[in-house]
Amino acid sequence: MRKATIKRKTKETDISLDLNLDGKGNYSIKTSIPFLDHMLSLMCKHGLFDVKLKAKGDIDIDDHHTVEDIGIVLGKAFKQALGDMKGISRYGQASVPMDEALVSISLDISGRPYLVYKVELPKKAKIKNFDADLVEDFLQAFASNGSLTLHVNVLYGRNIHHIIEAIFKGLGRALRGAVAKDKKIKGVLTTKGML
Repeated sequence: MRKATIKRKTKETDISLDLNLDGKGNYSIKTSIPFLDHMLSLMCKHGLFDVKLKAKGDIDIDDHHTVEDIGIVLGKAFKQALGDMKGISRYGQASVPMDEALVSISLDISGRPYLVYKVELPKKAKIKNFDADLVEDFLQAFASNGSLTLHVNVLYGRNIHHIIEAIFKGLGRALRGAVAKDKKIKGVLTTKGML
């Protein structure tokens, strides 16, 4: 069973997460940040991951700690659920259009955390109260704690909501491809013997 349960409590946040990599895209997400709930729901639905997530944070200060810590917890959960990584495809890629926006996501579950984030948004861009810059912070925390290499490229787009939505949908779809089991793969897909 490729599942993980992570609980993380700090002075800034209190987060609990249940993840099933082999789910059907069912989710229950409550972070107190409505836009983030929406984006994570899209990621789960397109990745076909089952996720239960509850997060409380010091959002009276701002959303940063909560968004970043959710990235940390989600990354750790993916790493734990993958276990020894035997038989997984390892690489995933998705190109996702959202109306006028087009986003490319490429990733490698490599054991070498790295984020390339080629996204140009207007300075201090917001969607309602959500600071769009926090998407990069979330992805950095996720890639670092999930030990994966992640490339996010916005090819074009005008609407900030559409761009970010395409990023999360693409992330879900790319992850689904990377964690997929392939019967032809014996052991871990590397010539080094381990990741």
